[in-house]
Amino acid sequence: MATLSDFTLVKDDNPLDVHAQFDDLRSRCPMAFTSDNGGFWMLSKYEDVKRPPAHTPYRTALDRTLKPARILKLESVLTEHATREFANMVKAGGGDMCGDFGASYAAWVEVSWLNLADDTAPELARTATAWINAWRQQNGAETTIQSEKLYTIARQLFTQRRANPMDPEQDPCSATLRQSLVVGMVAPPIIIGSICNHLSGDKELQQKLRQEPSLVDAAVEEFLRLYVPYRGFCRTPKENFELHGRVIEANQPISMTYAAANRDPEVFEDPHKFILNRPNATSHLGALRVALRVILRDSADIEVSGSLSYAKMPEMGITKCPVIIKGAGDN
Repeated sequence: MATLSDFTLVKDDNPLDVHAQFDDLRSRCPMAFTSDNGGFWMLSKYEDVKRPPAHTPYRTALDRTLKPARILKLESVLTEHATREFANMVKAGGGDMCGDFGASYAAWVEVSWLNLADDTAPELARTATAWINAWRQQNGAETTIQSEKLYTIARQLFTQRRANPMDPEQDPCSATLRQSLVVGMVAPPIIIGSICNHLSGDKELQQKLRQEPSLVDAAVEEFLRLYVPYRGFCRTPKENFELHGRVIEANQPISMTYAAANRDPEVFEDPHKFILNRPNATSHLGALRVALRVILRDSADIEVSGSLSYAKMPEMGITKCPVIIKGAGDN
């Protein structure tokens, strides 16, 4: 027997509209079903989403490369990359924070994190951008072409590391390489665009963080809570189970909707409001902290100067954020 839909997905990708739907579902139907996109369940409460099934082997490999000590060692390198890439925008008087800064910086972060050759960064940025655009446009043929290029980069790296092994603390397992290349290029430009848009609309906060850089770490955590760059990802149960009075059958996809969970009012007071120093769990935020510190350090003001573009499912946030930048040394 087919499950009746509890809702239909909003057509507008503006995060304000998406969050309005999340708020509605969380309050009246926290385990909701839609027949859109082939049919799936959506969880929207923090307690239901916070402990998704662990992909233990993959997380173990990734976590070994993201230890605080290693991130600290990378900080100076990432700062150099961020400084160089942002200087190009300051010199131009502005540009697209997502495409002109976020994408290029993300490529250099991947190069540094995965110990790739420096000449891989431009290729990775071009290929990942082409893959992302084709995927968003649902161009299957072009997505496959660009995906194969990403696989080639991953295979070359794996072959290279088999011939010349590195310290396992420095090198993730090959099974995660291609996915890391993709996700590592998709998310940072979106969150950087969302942060800059927020700061453009809150000049008091922008100046406060510029004058008190010690607050940047806490600000990044709160920005990620507010502007997580993915609505969620699906998990598939192996057996039937019941939650919130609903029976979910085995193999029915369930969206672990992180964006909704991060604004659950039962967990976060004033969930749609930016509040510094919430008791959020600290994650691997080193590269993003570096980027925000450099953006604030090397600018006197950032102002959104045009229309924003928004990401489609499963992403969420800003994919184009045109800005005017006043350099730190400008009068």
